[in-house]
Amino acid sequence: MLIASNTTLPLSRPTTQAGQPPVHVAAVATAYPPYCFTQQDALEAAGRIFGHNPDLMQRMASAYGNAGVRTRYSCVPLSWYSEPHGWPERTRLYEEHALRLLTGAGRDVLRAAGVSGKDIAATVTVSSTGIATPSLDSLLQGPLGLSPTVERLPVFGLGCAGGVIGLARASALARAMPGRWILFLCVELCGLTFRSADDSKQNIVATAIFGDGAAAVLLRADGAGDDAPSLARVCAWGEYTWPETRDIMGWRVEDDGLGVIFSRSIPHLVRTQLRPVTDAFLGRCGLAQKDLRGLIVHPGGEKVLEALEGAYDLAPGSLGHARAVLAERGNMSAVTVLAVLERTLAAKERGLQMMTALGPGFSAAMCLLDLG
Repeated sequence: MLIASNTTLPLSRPTTQAGQPPVHVAAVATAYPPYCFTQQDALEAAGRIFGHNPDLMQRMASAYGNAGVRTRYSCVPLSWYSEPHGWPERTRLYEEHALRLLTGAGRDVLRAAGVSGKDIAATVTVSSTGIATPSLDSLLQGPLGLSPTVERLPVFGLGCAGGVIGLARASALARAMPGRWILFLCVELCGLTFRSADDSKQNIVATAIFGDGAAAVLLRADGAGDDAPSLARVCAWGEYTWPETRDIMGWRVEDDGLGVIFSRSIPHLVRTQLRPVTDAFLGRCGLAQKDLRGLIVHPGGEKVLEALEGAYDLAPGSLGHARAVLAERGNMSAVTVLAVLERTLAAKERGLQMMTALGPGFSAAMCLLDLG
């Protein structure tokens, strides 16, 4: 799928200084792997995998029904999840499928904007579900026709916040290179992190929400005499990391792969701690929530969406685009909010929108967008 054409909390400084060129979003594209399974498929598979612990599965079965997910996409068949897998296999699959998805999303976004790969000045590539050295962006040079002189910024470890923070980093590069094209790429293969020997509640919750996908966004800041194509303008960005919160979300490095870290306190933190952070960000931009036409949020799960609606005094069910992406694609970590952006643009939404996501740190990321 693609689309073209504290009240005094210390925040990173939003880039709203006078004289800065606007950063235009010229196109957005997403790509998904071939295997699709329903939530019932996932629940039945989990029952077989964790059948040795029926009491646990009985207690956790409600997580599948309450996750807000109907279907998800995976780069491997459902049978893969039943067997043990080590680092070498996971890494091989990660590189193979991440490259395929990023190539698809990258080609689509370039085609939509009518831009050649050789005209890309820099890439920002975000992923936290696997490791590749040389990095994924170097492997895309041939498939996307990128110039040997393209500047590359691979970013690991941002988790679910990576879609927003990656867009901010790409926008900063665009500001530094006015008139040049910047390609932001994001891929997450969450399914490859599943470990069948881990029957922790955190791992089972992950099986109820995680999916695979990729996204690409093409950006350019105005140069001299430019009239850049624009679906939206990136106006400002900011971040906030709460102190002493590394245990809220992230990965543990285990012998057979990455072990997921989820705190059950995340919905409560969203409901009670996020609003002051984003209000302070908007205040630095000379705005308040009443000035926004909408929110483009990362839907971590149904409970997180309910917490977001509570935090922003929204009616239940208000975050329709986020809910639709969660239902159709699952939680694809950093990719998810970019799929919500794509859906928002496809719906011809207008006006100022705040894009938000939470990730390891524990951190909040914000971007202010003006949709054309």
